[in-house]
Amino acid sequence: MIICGLKLTHDGAVALLDDGRLVFSIEMEKLDNGARYSQVEDLSVVNRLLNDFGYQVSDVDQWVIDGWDGSKSGHTSLRDHGIPVDLELAPYRETEAVPDVFKPGLVSSFPLAGEDTPFSSYVHIAGHISSAYCTSAFAQRGEPSLVLVWDGGLFPRLYWVDPASGVENGGELFPLIGHTYATAAHHFGPFRRSNESTTVDDLSVAGKLMAYIALGKPQPGIMDILRTTFHEHFEADSGRTAGFRAEVGGFGSNAEPSLAYLHAYFRDVRRRLPEGEMAEEDVLASVHQFLEDLLIERLVDKVRSWKGDGPWNLCFVGGCALNIKWNSALRSQSMFHDVWVPPFPNDSGSAIGAAALGMIANTGIEAVRWNPRLGPALKQTTEVPDGWQSAPCTPEDLARLFHETGQAVVVLNGRAELGPRALGGRSILAPAVDPAMKDLLNKVKKREGYRPVAPICLEEQAPQIFSPGTPDPHMLFDHVVSPEWRDRIPAVLHLDDTARLQTVGVDDDPVLRAILLAYYQLSDVPVLCNTSANLNGSGFFPDVASAMAWGQLDLVWSEGTLYRKQSRS
Repeated sequence: MIICGLKLTHDGAVALLDDGRLVFSIEMEKLDNGARYSQVEDLSVVNRLLNDFGYQVSDVDQWVIDGWDGSKSGHTSLRDHGIPVDLELAPYRETEAVPDVFKPGLVSSFPLAGEDTPFSSYVHIAGHISSAYCTSAFAQRGEPSLVLVWDGGLFPRLYWVDPASGVENGGELFPLIGHTYATAAHHFGPFRRSNESTTVDDLSVAGKLMAYIALGKPQPGIMDILRTTFHEHFEADSGRTAGFRAEVGGFGSNAEPSLAYLHAYFRDVRRRLPEGEMAEEDVLASVHQFLEDLLIERLVDKVRSWKGDGPWNLCFVGGCALNIKWNSALRSQSMFHDVWVPPFPNDSGSAIGAAALGMIANTGIEAVRWNPRLGPALKQTTEVPDGWQSAPCTPEDLARLFHETGQAVVVLNGRAELGPRALGGRSILAPAVDPAMKDLLNKVKKREGYRPVAPICLEEQAPQIFSPGTPDPHMLFDHVVSPEWRDRIPAVLHLDDTARLQTVGVDDDPVLRAILLAYYQLSDVPVLCNTSANLNGSGFFPDVASAMAWGQLDLVWSEGTLYRKQSRS
């Protein structure tokens, strides 16, 4: 059974399953230096991608399209080979009309190369649930798991997925959409705005905020104000909360006036803060901690009353699962035996989820066979431009270059990573032993100076350097750098002595592991810096030519070749 999953809207992507094996998942932003969060503009890209991997449209047995914002239905407008197309889709989450998330919310057809093509559409939240569970070790072992979903336009919701019995719905935890976090940054700190957005128009601010909060400390007084004001605005028995619940149900921030209520909440918080006595960075650190505490408190209470003390398996998915500190807080709870966050927790995994839902409809709930390097292959660069030269260079040679020169290198190797984290296939790698390296990488990437650079580390060495130092191959959890290593790898040390660790084990990327092993042998340091290789505001570099045209670094390494920019005499 060949199933094609489509995410046509925000973070558009095309994914293909062939008898339960993920062949590819290609996000639009990773094609041709596409803009971050790009949607599918023209369905001709589906034909192009299928052909790239040796498939034809006629080979596909089932088409599944992810749902979108709306309480009754979703909608998108795009083109099919230049011809305008308007499509109705399933809604954002389950409704009375669509109570079972693993059943289609809409069955219809769409034009593909002019041919009328039948498809099923599932509620948007279903793609998150299936993408998380079906790629987990729990699915591989046939074990049930709780699945927590907190997406941008969604209240956090909890589900129980069991291959033997299906899906149970545990309902919402509290009535705050995932965009609450980013909206706080529009009221406090360096990203404060004079205008109040009515739609989500700044999708990069949440990541910046996660770094910025390390400048502050949560304050008990601010936390009290946040909690009291939250209760009054969103959960108290009052006309205000009744109006909110009548208008906002977590059906997507573009379909509901959710942001207006969030702006009112944060305006009220600001009004209650002692004027001039609270540092803005402390306010934002307190917002982060308040939301984390609320999530943990409500989740633990819900699970205990619903399923018991456990310990249970837990999957966390949705845009909020990119928050490494929240992920780590969940993993620290004794109630959970293990916590899985896929490397594509945001909408970048929705096409995979859509294809998995088609699989579930045919074979039941089971595991997808996958690996994190199933994005697009590198486009070939046939000519070296003037001002550059190329030479053979093994991974071991590259490690020696790091050790002897201390330079940063764009590393492009094999197929791209799934999801938003560069894991060594579309990365900038550099030694971590000089604190100036973080400043350099932030400068060339046009990022704020307080933004951290992630470490990659040999998996077996990680427990000596990081706490907890557990295997984390997808860079989605928070680790504390051991005191004795802070002066040895300062470039990956965040302001609060933490790091977003990526471990590299024997079964992970063999090229990346070879580089790390050789560098460790030379330097006695099993750690390098890793940050994504991309144009600002775009997806990963699709080819060496893009990295050379960018020109911010003098060295580009790709599949055994080192490209070096020549200095002008």
